[in-house]
Order: sequence, then structure tokens, then C-alpha cells
Amino acid sequence: RYLTLAPYGGNLEGVRAASLAYFGKEPKRLAVSEAALLVALPQLPEKRRPDRNLSIAHAARDRVLTRMVASGLLGEREAARAALDDVPASRRPLPALAAHAAYAVLPRAVPGQKLRLTIRKSVQEGLEQVARDAATRLGPRLSVAMVMADARTGDILGEVGSADYFDASRSGWIDMTRIVRSPGSTLKPFIYGLAFEQGLVAQETLINDRPTDFSGYRPKNFDMGYQGDVSIRQALQLSLNVPAISVLDAVGPARLLARFRQAGVTPVLPVNKAPGLAIGLGGVGVTLRDLVQLYAGLANGGKAHTLHDGTEPANAERSTATILDDQANWQITDILSGVKPPEGAAQRGIAYKTGTSYGYRDAWSVGFDGRYVLGVWVGRPDAGALPGLSGYVSAAPILFEGFVRSGLAAVPLPGQPAGVARPRRDDLPVTLARFGSGADGLVQATPTEPAPTIIFPPDGARVDLGATTADATPMVLKLQGGRAPFRWLANGKPLVGLDRRRTATWQPDGAGYSTLTVIDAVGRAASVKVFVE
Repeated sequence: RYLTLAPYGGNLEGVRAASLAYFGKEPKRLAVSEAALLVALPQLPEKRRPDRNLSIAHAARDRVLTRMVASGLLGEREAARAALDDVPASRRPLPALAAHAAYAVLPRAVPGQKLRLTIRKSVQEGLEQVARDAATRLGPRLSVAMVMADARTGDILGEVGSADYFDASRSGWIDMTRIVRSPGSTLKPFIYGLAFEQGLVAQETLINDRPTDFSGYRPKNFDMGYQGDVSIRQALQLSLNVPAISVLDAVGPARLLARFRQAGVTPVLPVNKAPGLAIGLGGVGVTLRDLVQLYAGLANGGKAHTLHDGTEPANAERSTATILDDQANWQITDILSGVKPPEGAAQRGIAYKTGTSYGYRDAWSVGFDGRYVLGVWVGRPDAGALPGLSGYVSAAPILFEGFVRSGLAAVPLPGQPAGVARPRRDDLPVTLARFGSGADGLVQATPTEPAPTIIFPPDGARVDLGATTADATPMVLKLQGGRAPFRWLANGKPLVGLDRRRTATWQPDGAGYSTLTVIDAVGRAASVKVFVE
């Protein structure tokens, strides 16, 4: 009781608190000189505080060493060596790692019994530092949450509920790993995974990214633009919204949610609402732990373990379920491993996906290597909007830094399993060449884009480009409508390559009349005649 309750200066009570505050170590690791100081402090704890009265603390420590020699507990030479050790002149911050997990497990505390978490100190320290640095860099009132798990076991190795537990301006006491939020685009890999399972798509299957009406639901892309014909691989890597909803319309929202529940994750839907297509773009509620559990299934060959950190009740159910079959799982992993890392990020060899919720409220990034999975959430705990917040810009750099600072050795992603094919586009059967081209007519959505129209230069315009001089400037070409990709022609000669953008440039070879033509992906054309000066 004395060692537990004795005062050691300031708010320190008990020998363990004093040992951690003055020496940064547990009492069992104290040296003789350090133990001697802690013997002296409780007698006059304020007068002998080493952080305020260093010389008095030093003299008190030496008197204890002298009495130990007189009592035959310590040799003179050992006491002399101990007296040469410095006395700490300041207090160290007490350890406060995994504050949210520690608080969650407190109700289960029993005197004399240890509570063990699956969290690793080195991983937790690294992630907490990354979260603090990122929150400082991103701005006030914004928080960061992170969960890192071992996909093979379901053990949570590190979890950061907020950037700083004690920062009231960021509502740091709220554990954002367990708060339900909109996941943005982070569920798209599982939509495409179900399509791979059902044999509806291959990586090089073409799909249209264009304005589409799904029985009144009209999704738009994040940048409000459209790419035209893209492959399934490009659609997922670019996180295009319309293709994802087209595929979800084919596989079925109810089937997607059923697969999530099978994997131990129950997304939150609006009350009395059936699952709809909007869940593919974040119209459903999940937690960061939910997302990490789903992606841990991708990292573990399609088998998802229930995540656990030791804070759960002893009788909590743990299970393993299939999130995707092994062949579809490899296809998705292969696609996500080709996503470009954020600028300046260290190359880690991970597969990852980002997401941004409606109204710029949540930024997500979840990635994995051959064993470990890390999820990152960035946003305001009060769900306030943050214009400019996005998964790729705000959360992805934290993901890559978190992998590096975790200290875990990188595990290579699995190779292509036997029997799994990745055919080229030219080798695809007719039914897989274009999504929705089969006899069953998988896509009932109706395209709504108008025919292409050249808006600059206008028909009949005279444009002064200095065509008769050596430094003639190129002409900017702009169009509206049509389906990408586009091919431009000047006086019947095609400009180099196809372009998905709605702007192009043309360098005339002299003054005079010219005819400019654009042809879209389905053969519709528009032309203007201009006079170049």
C-alpha cells in the first residue's frame, strides 16, 4: 500500500507513476541510483522534487546510498558508482498509448489481473505520431483515425481513435474508428468483385462512362466529367461512378449487402429503406473498423476474420467468412495494386482504394499488402463539411506514411494463382468484350448524352493566330456533348491519337480556310469552317 499510495511530488502517487515520470521505465528496470532517489522522495515529496530542487534531490539520493552501505545492503564501490549517476532534472510525459482502447477495456479491470490487448507498442506509437502530424498539417478541428490489422489472424495491431485524445478542439475523446459514416467509393472493389465471381466482366471488358438514368437515379462522377468507353480495370482505378453503379445494378445491391453481413459487417441503412444503388457511392453507413475488416478479407485471399483487439467481452463471437472467391479476389487485388500512389509517397507495393463522402465530410483510404491492412479516416467528428477534402489528396498520403511508420516488414502481394486468367481485350469472348452486350441484356439504363458540338472556334469565325509568322500560336479546340474518346480532323487529316478530354489543340500549317471535324466514340460528327489569319 505504501508503494502504491506514497506521494512523489506534484500529482504523482505511487512508485510506478514516479518511475515512469522521472525515468521513463517500469520499477523493475530501475538502477540502484534511481531506486535510491525514489526511496528518498516520499519523505519530503515537494522539497525533494528533482524537477524543481535538483541539488536537494541529489543530496537525498546520496544519503540513501550511504545508509544502504551502512546497513550492509550495498558495497562501497557499487554505491560510489551509483553516486556518479545523474539525477533527472525534468519529468517525462506519462505514456498514453491507445487511449480509446484502454478506456474501453477499463470496465473489465479486476484488481491483480492483467488485461492484454493485441495492440503492438511499436505499431501504435508510429500510427499515433502519423495521425498527430497529419492533423496538424491538415488544419484545425479536423481529426484522423487509423486501424491496422493482421489479415491472417484478425488481430488489431494498432488503432488510433483520434489525432489527440486530449485535444478538445478536435473532439479527441470520440473514437472515430467506431463511428458510423458514409464510406464514399470504398465499397466499389466489392461490387466489381461480385461481377468477377459471376463471370459478368473481365479486367479488359469495356464499359460506358456516360450520363445515365437508372430509373430516376442519375449518378455523376467526382470531377463532373465522363470518360466514355473505359475498361473495367480503368473504371475501378479511376473510381468512376457511373460504371460502378451499372455493375451494381447487374449484381444487385441486396446481394452486396448480404455478402457484407456474411463477412461479419452490417452496414446501416436509412430506417425502413431497402438497399438501393446509392450504396455503391456511399449511401450507407459503416465504421472504419468495418472497412478494415472487409479489406482484410481481400488481403487474406477472400477470407475475412472478425477483427479483435482485446477490448471485446470474453464471450464475443469470432468468425471467418468468404468475402470473395479466390479468383475474383485476385482480380480485384491486381487492379487495386495498379492504382498510382500519391505524389511523394514511398513505394510500398500495396493495393489500395480511396473514397470521399458526399459534401466533403469524410476522406478514406484503405490499403493492404500480403498480410497487413491499414485503414485511414480523415474528417471532422461533428460531420462538418471541409471543401477540398478528398480520399486521394487527404487520406492516401497518411496511408502510405502509416505503413512506413508502423515498422512492420512489407509482405509481397500474392502472385497470380493457377487457373486464373487475365486475357487481353482482343482475346475476350463476345459476351465479355463489352459490359451489357450479352443476350441477357444486363444494363437497362438509357444514355442521355447529346451529339458532339464544337463550341470553339465557332463556325465561320476568323481567328488571328499569326499564321504567316514563324511563331504562330496553336488554336484551342473545345466541344460539348458526345461520347469519349474523340478523334479530331483538320482538313480531312486526323490529329494524332484519340483524346478523352473535351479540349484539344491544332497547329495550322498556314493561313486560309480550314475545316475542323470531331468524331465521337459512336460515330457522330460535328464540323466547323474557320478562316485562319
